[in-house]
Amino acid sequence: MSTSHTTGKLLVATPQIEEGVFARSVVLVLHHDDDGAQGLVLNRPIDADIDAVLPGWEAHASSPAKVFQGGPVQLDSALGLAVVPGDSPAPSGVRRLFGSVALVDLDAQPSLVVPAVAGLRIFAGYAGWSPGQLEDEIRTGSWFVVDSESGDVFTHEPAGLWQRVLRRQGDPLRWVAWYPRDPSLN
Repeated sequence: MSTSHTTGKLLVATPQIEEGVFARSVVLVLHHDDDGAQGLVLNRPIDADIDAVLPGWEAHASSPAKVFQGGPVQLDSALGLAVVPGDSPAPSGVRRLFGSVALVDLDAQPSLVVPAVAGLRIFAGYAGWSPGQLEDEIRTGSWFVVDSESGDVFTHEPAGLWQRVLRRQGDPLRWVAWYPRDPSLN
């Protein structure tokens, strides 16, 4: 798969990834080129209130209004992901990445950004791959690459996202949605 074709796609962890932040994870690829890839894990809310880290943003976050672990890289940094509806230009403090998905400058005043976005999620850290690393992981069966849908990023039920994304795929990929966490107990 060409690297440019994974930007905007979802990486869905295969059962081969059994532990850590990537086990049963769904990652939105924000950027992928010859220099590597970056993405955000969409289904790992952590027990951290947004206002404890970024005062003023929690009231505007999509439910569940918690910080999400975006990946294992730079856990001490925060990224804001938002939807900019339609084809309108991104407002100040917002940078459109692809389609309606945009990054939010969390140093901006929430009151300036929030009226122009339709959904906001805060992530601690991100997922990152060096040049060629993601391609190797896809080739060796760590990730399924599938299309994203608008509701994936801001799902109200992140715990069920892995299974929901797989269930909407065609056969035989959709069958993986029912793969047991511990196949030895089957």
